[in-house]
Amino acid sequence: MANPTPKSKTATGSGIPRINVSIVEDDDWLRADLAQKISAAPGFACLSSYASAEEALKKLPGDAPGVVIMDINLPGMNGIECVRRLKEADPKICILILTVYEETDLIFAALKAGANGYLLKRSIPGELFGAITFAHQGGSPMTSSVAHQVVRYFSKPPAGNDQMEGLSTREKEILNLIIQGHAYKTIADQLSISIGTVNMFISRIYKKMHVHSRGEATAKMQQK
Repeated sequence: MANPTPKSKTATGSGIPRINVSIVEDDDWLRADLAQKISAAPGFACLSSYASAEEALKKLPGDAPGVVIMDINLPGMNGIECVRRLKEADPKICILILTVYEETDLIFAALKAGANGYLLKRSIPGELFGAITFAHQGGSPMTSSVAHQVVRYFSKPPAGNDQMEGLSTREKEILNLIIQGHAYKTIADQLSISIGTVNMFISRIYKKMHVHSRGEATAKMQQK
């Protein structure tokens, strides 16, 4: 169901660029409420909203949103599978999971599918707009309790997990910051190194782990 009052896809009346958002959520009230909040917020526009993954897969590519907000528990195809298929069609699409579920297996499954961030519904509206902006800028926002689960997982890897044993102390530090959702610039500032150096370390980490992305690295750690 398309948002009844879509705003400009490019800019606000003041000339400030908008972040264009599409929503995939089966709860009618929540979908409408999110659309209204996003449309009313300065610097944001709700382009469209859909009640199912199947409808979203047909129409989202034509919307070309800057950020997609995706529920997990959808009728028919679930949100994680929808993320995977949308990413296969367009690897650059930015998708935030917004769900009530905070089980570790679902968190990692969503990241493995290609989700750029993972938010809990209880976190809205306080965290929502900051998370949308952060994701649009290349970060990977997570509700704090979700981020803590991920960090704990990497801080205390299961017995026999050799994925981090080949990494240097600095590489482990950067990997943990990536998993927490920090953008490269934030990592560079926090560690007092250049973005180029961050990129170099990330390339080394991915090469040692035989992966090509944040999601693949996270999923590989989870499998051990």
